[in-house]
Amino acid sequence: MAGAGQWWRGAVIYQIYIRSFCDSNGDGQGDLAGVLSKLSYLADLGVDAIWLSPIHPSPNRDWGYDVSDYAGVHPDFGNEEDLVRLVGAAHACGLKVMLDEVLAHTSDEHPWFAESLGNGAKADWYVWATAQADGTAPNNWLSAFGGPAWSYQPARRQYYHHKFLRQQPKLNWRNPDARAAALAVLRHWLERGIDGFRLDVANAYLHDAALCDNPPVSEGERTAAEWAHAPNMQLHIHDSNLPENIQVLDEIRRVVDDYPDRFVMGEFSEQPERSGCYAASDEGLHSGYSFPLLEARTLGPDFLRAHLDTLARHPRHWPSLSFSNHDVMRAPSRFGGRTPPPGLARLLLALLLGLRGTVLLYQGEELGLPQAPLPRSALRDPVGDLYYPYTYGRDGCRTPMPWDAAAPSLGFSAGVPWLPAWSGHAAFAVRQQQDDPGSNLNYCRRLIAARKQNPALSHGDIVLWDAGSGVFAFSRSTAGQTVLCLYNLTATAQIFSDPRLDGAHSLPFGCGTVRRSARQVELGPYAVEFLDVGVAARVT
Repeated sequence: MAGAGQWWRGAVIYQIYIRSFCDSNGDGQGDLAGVLSKLSYLADLGVDAIWLSPIHPSPNRDWGYDVSDYAGVHPDFGNEEDLVRLVGAAHACGLKVMLDEVLAHTSDEHPWFAESLGNGAKADWYVWATAQADGTAPNNWLSAFGGPAWSYQPARRQYYHHKFLRQQPKLNWRNPDARAAALAVLRHWLERGIDGFRLDVANAYLHDAALCDNPPVSEGERTAAEWAHAPNMQLHIHDSNLPENIQVLDEIRRVVDDYPDRFVMGEFSEQPERSGCYAASDEGLHSGYSFPLLEARTLGPDFLRAHLDTLARHPRHWPSLSFSNHDVMRAPSRFGGRTPPPGLARLLLALLLGLRGTVLLYQGEELGLPQAPLPRSALRDPVGDLYYPYTYGRDGCRTPMPWDAAAPSLGFSAGVPWLPAWSGHAAFAVRQQQDDPGSNLNYCRRLIAARKQNPALSHGDIVLWDAGSGVFAFSRSTAGQTVLCLYNLTATAQIFSDPRLDGAHSLPFGCGTVRRSARQVELGPYAVEFLDVGVAARVT
């Protein structure tokens, strides 16, 4: 079991993209009062915590991931009193509340950046560099959002670095005052009862002080996916992902540890082993997540084994796990195409909730939502605008949460929503699923309850089993229980056989068509079976 102050081990954290979750006042924007109105839904779902997308004031060039005031609440979402009410009510429901903090960069409208334009105390709070002799950028660093990762600022006659949009200047964590100010943001919200943080781009706090060029990715290492975006043609080892990044992560963790029963995890989108993602939870952050499960397009046993093998190389690390979030295509569509096959969404939920780690469940994932197709005229994401029509960006996973198929905008808002509510989500709406025992929503509730009721699933060790080409199999074990988890990752029936199944009994939270004999399990398309195989059946 998790120790004192470690509620997050094995927990299920529900990610809320506030702007699209629930609008309480009809202005088309989701808000904190809307989240408050849905706390009973979240408590009934069985999650342990909610993670709120950035709540701070922002010009919304990158929809909240460009912060202009770390101490405030964006007026679209309410005010600090609304946040206090939400936190208090959530705690009364047994739910923790986490904030999404973006501390590697700010908005160019943040007062810190305005002061950095001069020669005062904050002049070195951002990453500034002189142009090359011909006026071009200081080096070859490329922005993740396209083009050079430098923009010229006439006020200083210098370039400033930005890993993302030019409106998101990179904070200089090598400056002790800037670092102290960023850490003070965490203390500010911890003092107000926030239970923890998800840190955006936690791999990118430090940059190479010498501004060395990033090396190219070799021809042999390039894939079609990497060629799709120019930044992926270079190894990001000098603009970010430095090995000493772990020292910053450790410093952040020590700040959070000054407050009892808190949790901090980080997003590591690049070079996770190099940048500290897999550090032990007493050396870096409490937990981190990388992107293999978020970026994969095929769901095969070999891919899953490779990811779990990576985690196994770091046995003291506690992972966070997710298939979906606000930045990637919804998992049923990513693995199943425009019309995901029946059963796929449930298999993905069963796999996510069976794995060892802290589960990150994205809003609507419990409903089995597919990706919403949007016309270009509806896109609000700068990535979609940049790369259209090659990609439509991230808006398709950010459309309004469907609450009621019969209500305007599927129950999200009485006004015109900031992104259109897709009619294809009507059949998946909460009201349409909540009273159906066989719905995806109620299956998710059963899975979360089963994870809590079976310590092997929430806290146990994980061991891979040999299962052939179509079935993925592993066991989760504690001293008193071993649960075998079997997943048919294909659209055709598969058979799993093992002599250790003698005496095993089925647990009542599998899905799909399953037939059992003494030592064999036949799994229908996308079927899942959980078996209590006893402590004697562990792999040695």
